[in-house]
Amino acid sequence: QVHVVESGGGLVQPGGSLILSCEASGTIVRRNAVAWYRQVHGMRRAVVASIVSSGQTFYEDSMESRFTISRDCAENKTFLQMNSLKPEDTAVYYCGEELDGGVGYWQIFWGQGRRVTVSS
Repeated sequence: QVHVVESGGGLVQPGGSLILSCEASGTIVRRNAVAWYRQVHGMRRAVVASIVSSGQTFYEDSMESRFTISRDCAENKTFLQMNSLKPEDTAVYYCGEELDGGVGYWQIFWGQGRRVTVSS
């Protein structure tokens, strides 16, 4: 069984910074990619950034200059550093881990979500 736990987030003023972390634990045979998504109430979950096993990163266009995704493979942790935050970044952020939990194929495991509120 695989568990994904996120931490970080909270309330920050516009222009401020926050960091989110994501840790996967349990039976993990292989790891493929990790992505951060965000969801505004009433809207679909949308990808923010992702990182694959090679270390290559991908960003949604409007976030590439402000957000940085990174991972610590030894600790099975992934981070999302968010700078120059704007009120429109307010959302619940989710970590999705694509890995093989011992079943022989990729599955995506989700964390519980962390709320980020950008407000003065």
